[in-house]
Amino acid sequence: MTKTTEILIDGFTFTEGPRWHEGRLYFSDFFTHRVLAVDTKGQHETIVKTPCQPSGLGWLPDGSLLIVSMNDQKLLHFDNGVLTEAADLSELATHYCNDMVVDKSGNAYIGNFGFDLHGGEALKPTNLILVRPGEDPCVVAENLFFPNGTVITPDGKTLILGETFSSCLTAFDINSDATLSNRRVWADLSSIEEGYAPVPDGICLDAEGAIWVASPSTNDVIRVKEGGALLDKVKVDMGAFACMLGGNKGKTLFISTSKDSKEEICLKEKSARIETIEVDVSRAGLP
Repeated sequence: MTKTTEILIDGFTFTEGPRWHEGRLYFSDFFTHRVLAVDTKGQHETIVKTPCQPSGLGWLPDGSLLIVSMNDQKLLHFDNGVLTEAADLSELATHYCNDMVVDKSGNAYIGNFGFDLHGGEALKPTNLILVRPGEDPCVVAENLFFPNGTVITPDGKTLILGETFSSCLTAFDINSDATLSNRRVWADLSSIEEGYAPVPDGICLDAEGAIWVASPSTNDVIRVKEGGALLDKVKVDMGAFACMLGGNKGKTLFISTSKDSKEEICLKEKSARIETIEVDVSRAGLP
């Protein structure tokens, strides 16, 4: 039986970075430079507008919001209606900054493109940047091919990220100082099925230790376990760019979808949505 999603909300330019937080789904809309929140009935509001494209989202222990600002390669801090710069990432990021996960201590792990994706530049490896609260950014992993969606396991000991252009999920041990070690392949998505080539964009973790992976190249979201076995698949009718588990029981899978990621097309068509479907296993870990 084919699973069918429902449209929670639509009419956006490019929805990214969905995060379930305090009873609502927060997300970025790239090309209107907004961070929004929507409830399970589709009622939404703009939380903050940013000067440049917002992407990854996360919260500090005090409840204030961190926002990745893509084009100017900054990490922003939003608290009590005031938007400030938390860190300048431009000396370390080699192109636009992207997704992020923030741990329980407020350490932010931030990926970047590494090359000019839409400008046709050749693929290049890049790094993962760590911003500890009140400290300068530093590089904690290198030679990554488009580090994208990132999760942290419930015990806080493992970080797993999607390398979009390596078609794999890569895991690291998290050290006591928030640096990373023991890099390994968590799941090779290129070998899931013959003739099937998903690429990981946004990801989220569930209570059985499996990961939901949004794959824009295949118009679906897949659930995989460590080692790469395919457990489930949800098809959508356009690119799936991110996903997040949430809802009242943690079993609503929210999916960010769009026909394209190019600014001129997204601004013209405003096809981006948040779609939902109920799944069997609830969310776990971070984000």
